[in-house]
Amino acid sequence: MEKTVYSYPLHPECPDVRRLADDPAEALLRAEADVVAAENAAERDRYLRLEAEEEAQQDGRGVTRRTFVAGAAATATALATAQFVTTSASFAATKTGTLIHVFLYGGLDGLSLVAPADDAVLRKARPDLTLGEDSLALARNFKLTSAFSPLEKWLKAGQLGFVPAVSDERLSRSHFQAADACNLGGLPGETGGRGWLDSLVDHLGKGTAFRSVGVGSTLPRSLVGTNGALSLNSVGSLRLNGDEKFRAATEKAIKGLFTGINHPVQEAVQDGLGALATAQQLAAKPYQAAEGVEYQGVGNAFKQLAQLIKGGANVRVATIGMGGYDTHENQGTRENGQLWRRLNELARAMAAFFTDLGEQSADVTVMVSSEFGRRVASNGGGTDHGHGGVVTVLSGRKLTSSLLGAWQGLDDLDSGDVPEYNNMFDVYGSVAQGRFGLTNAEVDKIFPRMTYSPMKLYA
Repeated sequence: MEKTVYSYPLHPECPDVRRLADDPAEALLRAEADVVAAENAAERDRYLRLEAEEEAQQDGRGVTRRTFVAGAAATATALATAQFVTTSASFAATKTGTLIHVFLYGGLDGLSLVAPADDAVLRKARPDLTLGEDSLALARNFKLTSAFSPLEKWLKAGQLGFVPAVSDERLSRSHFQAADACNLGGLPGETGGRGWLDSLVDHLGKGTAFRSVGVGSTLPRSLVGTNGALSLNSVGSLRLNGDEKFRAATEKAIKGLFTGINHPVQEAVQDGLGALATAQQLAAKPYQAAEGVEYQGVGNAFKQLAQLIKGGANVRVATIGMGGYDTHENQGTRENGQLWRRLNELARAMAAFFTDLGEQSADVTVMVSSEFGRRVASNGGGTDHGHGGVVTVLSGRKLTSSLLGAWQGLDDLDSGDVPEYNNMFDVYGSVAQGRFGLTNAEVDKIFPRMTYSPMKLYA
């Protein structure tokens, strides 16, 4: 067989290669793509005649559309395209809604969010931290902090609800351990270190490269796993790494390398390139939220999801993190108190998000939780780590009540904590089950080594 001669050898330090890009790996990738393109052109006719024989024999005759480059060149290619390989979803998506998990880091004092009205235990244990007279009324003689007033519209519509006394026996009072367990859906040894939302994606069918998204600089543990979740600070930040002046050429090179190679990685790379194209298209012009909508603070994370959802990216699960809830001192529950301000920022962001989505909010559920609750008694200005937190649900679907799950009062505390009347992972599973129509057996697989007990949350 006659050997094709190329204009430059595949070596990153070759001057002819280095002229293609400043970065050696990127230059090598571009050179490799040129090699593939040149060989394809030279051997196209022979390839058509011998296609069947080539597939059967795989005799290592060099770089073709059906064999993968070996050695240093392949290593450089793998490094340059690593951001795509984990994006292994198909674009044949089925629209069944979106679940957004907002995690409040630090341990939210649930009794400063919702609490039984005029409770004798609370008056005695935390006289300085009871909810004010401007609180909103909930079902079963509970009240809601006025910080959540921006969501009153959805409360009256039956789309905002709260599950009190939520915990799990595996949660300690350690921020790290409890947050880890919450995000994994159990202990690391039980879950293999895989996040519960990534396990959930297994049951949602095929989707786009945006089907699981973490808004932030790092991917949360809940999305770690096998489904290639994207992590981004903003839609516009999703782009190919490398020198800006070579970016378009590098994208073209990657596309050429991973087209027609008859290898599973082809689909992953094509999906990644599709995600880039979608992000670039959405970011090409400033995002215009619905009239009157203004995003501030944590609302900017919701804004990125609104842009993706309204842009047709078909987000299935997403996460947002918000800190500032470790209120050992200067906690406050009344207007302009430290915790009140954090909760109000969150409520305004959620209200802006649902307003911005408009009719599309019917397909969206936002679930808010934290790693644990806090002790019932105040410590003189704040609260210490405890159990029995609160899960908030804002949904496009109507809920059964504004106060969800079991509640048996505060007369019999658990070592000074709110007792666990509702298991955390039963709540997580029930929110996901109602959003996506999962079976009990499917939810069982998401939370290993526990017996799932579904809760009726949706009307």
